[in-house]
Amino acid sequence: MARYIGASCRLCRKEGVKLFLKGNRCVTEKCALDRRSYKPGLHGQQRRKLSDFGLQLREKQKAKTIYGVLEKQFRNYFKKAERSRDVTGEALLQFLERRLDNAVFRCCFAPSRPQARQMVGHGFIMVNEKKVNRPSYLVSKGDTIKVNAEKDQFKIVSERMQDLKERGIPGWINVDEKLLTAKIDRPPKKEDVGFPIQVQLIVELYSK
Repeated sequence: MARYIGASCRLCRKEGVKLFLKGNRCVTEKCALDRRSYKPGLHGQQRRKLSDFGLQLREKQKAKTIYGVLEKQFRNYFKKAERSRDVTGEALLQFLERRLDNAVFRCCFAPSRPQARQMVGHGFIMVNEKKVNRPSYLVSKGDTIKVNAEKDQFKIVSERMQDLKERGIPGWINVDEKLLTAKIDRPPKKEDVGFPIQVQLIVELYSK
């Protein structure tokens, strides 16, 4: 499967906003966007006015980067959102938020979505007492997420969670810090996303 293997901080600089791809590093003075707030590359400091299509494309690319989804999978989410009874843009964000790797990140079990994806892939996450190693698995209302790790690894995740709690846990997830479990209380809403994604621009792009 294709994946981006370049510098994560370049992606934040490209979009001009913090995407929190490096976890705690993004809130320290080491953040590349804080040190160099212009786009990467030789002509990064040149000012360019984007067309309407350019704005729509950049918003789609930003959403893909935040959730770590490639084009084919992102387009499939959009098609499902179009077929749903909900507003297309809100349904799209709901599909992205319900991904297991994102849910693990939002529970503060991992400092970044890439690390949450790694935890899922390595079998450290259980859903309803069953091991799930597929990051794209969609959690639903009533599901229970649990960290399945040995004592030493469990302690590391627990200590790390204490440092990440300030980030905040969205209202659609109820987390038990001692047991490192989380229950999905309700489907996520648009205001639960926590990132400034102008989803209407994405809908306009795919609707052409």
